[in-house]
Amino acid sequence: MNPIASRIADFLKEYAPFNQLSYDDLIEIALSIRVVTIEKNKTLFQIDDSLHDSFYVVANGLINLFVISDAEETLLNKCHVGDVFGLRPFFAKNNYMMTAKAREESILYAIPITAFKPFVAKNAAVLEFLLESFATNTGNPSDKENRGKFISDTVVYADKKSEIQFFQALSYNKTPLRISSQILVQEVAQLMTDNIMNSAIVINQNCPIGIVTDTDFRKKIGTGRFSVSESVSRIMSSPVITVPPNISLPEAQLLMLKNNVSHLCVTEDGSDKTEVKGVISEHDLVVAQANNPGVLIKEIKRAISTNDLKSIRIKLTDFIENSITKNIPLPHIFNISGEITTAIIKRSVEIAILELGSPPARFAWLSVGSQGRKEQLLATDQDSILVFEDVASDKYRDVKDYFLRLANKTTSILETVGYSKCPFGNMANNINFCKSLNEWQKQYDTWMVTPRKNSKKYCSIFFDYEAAFGDFQLETAIEETIYKNLKRNPLFFDYLGNDALRKPSPLSFFKKFNVEEEGKHKDKFDIKSRAIMSLVDGARLLILSLNIKGINGTYMRFKQLAMVDPKFSEIYNNCADAFLVLTKIRTVEGLKNENSGEFINLEELSKSDKEKLKNAFAPIKELEELIKDKFQLTQFS
Repeated sequence: MNPIASRIADFLKEYAPFNQLSYDDLIEIALSIRVVTIEKNKTLFQIDDSLHDSFYVVANGLINLFVISDAEETLLNKCHVGDVFGLRPFFAKNNYMMTAKAREESILYAIPITAFKPFVAKNAAVLEFLLESFATNTGNPSDKENRGKFISDTVVYADKKSEIQFFQALSYNKTPLRISSQILVQEVAQLMTDNIMNSAIVINQNCPIGIVTDTDFRKKIGTGRFSVSESVSRIMSSPVITVPPNISLPEAQLLMLKNNVSHLCVTEDGSDKTEVKGVISEHDLVVAQANNPGVLIKEIKRAISTNDLKSIRIKLTDFIENSITKNIPLPHIFNISGEITTAIIKRSVEIAILELGSPPARFAWLSVGSQGRKEQLLATDQDSILVFEDVASDKYRDVKDYFLRLANKTTSILETVGYSKCPFGNMANNINFCKSLNEWQKQYDTWMVTPRKNSKKYCSIFFDYEAAFGDFQLETAIEETIYKNLKRNPLFFDYLGNDALRKPSPLSFFKKFNVEEEGKHKDKFDIKSRAIMSLVDGARLLILSLNIKGINGTYMRFKQLAMVDPKFSEIYNNCADAFLVLTKIRTVEGLKNENSGEFINLEELSKSDKEKLKNAFAPIKELEELIKDKFQLTQFS
């Protein structure tokens, strides 16, 4: 036995994912490994370098992975002994997107991709490990310190569930080229050329019996093995590898590796006995890896026009739809889509500043309402306020004029991107919502000290806010004003409580859905006003009453309430679940109809969804009773 290969195998077996392989497998892999010595501060590869034919394991020393953004080095990870890195050539075709440099003199094991692929194809656990490591840029994704920290270049998502299929949405061609087995090779080549496709599915009675690809033409026709005048059945690959429509990225990757194919055929039930629904290519997997949320945010940072942002917003919608189709937990979708939406808003403000020139004072752009709660899964309207620092009275008019122009430009950009303007004018370009810090502090004082007198001007959505751009200290000052007033204004809770109780009932006395009786939404159910807003308003009221800061989302508010107020934890948890059910139904309807999803056509809902909808109303009733009791209210007070 080769003593060097034995030493390498002994080393590898101590570390993931190699500990999932047999010792004989490790010996075979070790025989193809190259030992690389890299001096301190020397670079192994850098951004935009062509991909190597190997990935790496640190045998000794320390390797830093970093990117350069805005002329600064941003450290992504430190790879210690046993850590795996440099996996891009395993999963992607484009150049390296980070730099690997030795922090100290290091010894690396370079493992050839071609030599390792057969072992990955036999072991799903190894593939999952490598996929997660690739997505996180961590050397060991099972390491507790790194677990859950998803990194893409300079963007870090903390505490996100490590489901690769969620972060790497998989789209594919749903209108593949279908051909019969009798058609001539020459005709197939012409069809593929005319339709700009690199594959064609051979079918019999709509079921797949084979596939022909560009590779088949190169290897079988280009080499002269077969004539272009023969039938395509002579060169097709058969049987074709079939998969169901909801296949995840890791599953698709594993099947391609196992079967050494470049295409998968999507059928109705995943078997070759049902109708063809699409085709997945290696290119689709590369695109899926390139279009993860971190990459979208990187694209947002580089966007220089409104059209750039609009195209990213469309990708975000695709991402949300794909995630919901795969039944990814809604809280994870909220988190990621919220970060991307916030990045779009931030870049919109930056583009506006580039056009208008530098701001004359410090300011903060605050998203409010559903954007502030990071619950805006559909392209609904925008709500915002602008806070600028207090300035001398002789400068005030010019400063406010600048920020109103900035707000006008920003809201117009966001409208073009896909977020319509608020019909009630609750936006920063409204003179009433573009104010100095002192004015905003007085405004919140007024709203909270005398809420009934100001009820026409008061809107509870302004208590759901998050800074998207600017000086975060201004947001903190607003927060301090709100929480100072909470301690001395019980009337404010009376107002908020009654406002929550005034929402229209979802069901009639006879337990029938209360639908719209007239107008363009006649006979449709208003899921927002009659169900979702009761939960949103109730969660806001209770979280404020308990003086809990920093939790904006409705779902997380209920989860936090269940912990700090355990007596009613069952009600809070039921409300959290109901909120997810209602939001998912609304989002699915909105995506299907390309609207806000507010008005539901009950006739189009399945019996199961109607039952889920009705069951979600029970916690709302429990919440109303809890609010009445806690704040000593009646529905008519």
